[in-house]
Amino acid sequence: MSDFEIVVLGVGDTFSERNHTSALLLVCDGVHLAIDCPDTYRSVLRAAAERSGRALSLAAIDHFLLTHVHGDHMNGLEGIAFFKHFAEGKRLALATSPEVRANIWDERLKASMGVLWDGERFSNKIFEDYFDHQPLSWTEENRIGPFRIRTRRTRHHVPTTALLVEAAGRVLGYSADTAFDPDLIAFLSPAQLIIHETNYGPAHTPYASLAALPAELRARMRLIHYPDGFDIGASNIHALEEGEVLRP
Repeated sequence: MSDFEIVVLGVGDTFSERNHTSALLLVCDGVHLAIDCPDTYRSVLRAAAERSGRALSLAAIDHFLLTHVHGDHMNGLEGIAFFKHFAEGKRLALATSPEVRANIWDERLKASMGVLWDGERFSNKIFEDYFDHQPLSWTEENRIGPFRIRTRRTRHHVPTTALLVEAAGRVLGYSADTAFDPDLIAFLSPAQLIIHETNYGPAHTPYASLAALPAELRARMRLIHYPDGFDIGASNIHALEEGEVLRP
């Protein structure tokens, strides 16, 4: 029978000096789906491989999914796409919401990736030279390899995608970045495992809001995207650690 595993690559926020920024790697039937792409991604993979005891390599990752365009979730994308382009001679399979696709190239990547020099001449490049894009529907089920994915927009500064991912008969819920939203909690609640962010500010979820949820729900919940000052020992919800391997 197939197994569905989640390798925790990063658990921190954009200001963290203790942890890598939040990212996950989903594995099922030999297919690797990366959720978000923080800076120095190959180094992040190596650190998670050493801690988890799993063999993790960029060459084995079949797909990337970006939840939104904030730098702590996508700053590594330029380097990964360049690596695929130059070292592997292939395009990067990238899944995003329509809103992320609408601005990721012109407003984030074009300035650094739009022109290449081959030693003799410059050539103009477009998004499709680097990426094989899969739009994520807000209303229909999405399929990426063995993963069946439903999405929901969160309450955040920019369009951000929460995920309900089913594979091998198990379901993972991932909040991505979000203000506290009872409707989002209801969306995620069918999952056997819920990974939910917590952090400061109106566009993130206060720990107290999650700590007040029913005990049965908290037992299935894990925390991510927490700040360096978060008191893990005092939390009544398990805070994830980098290199941790989970099964829904």
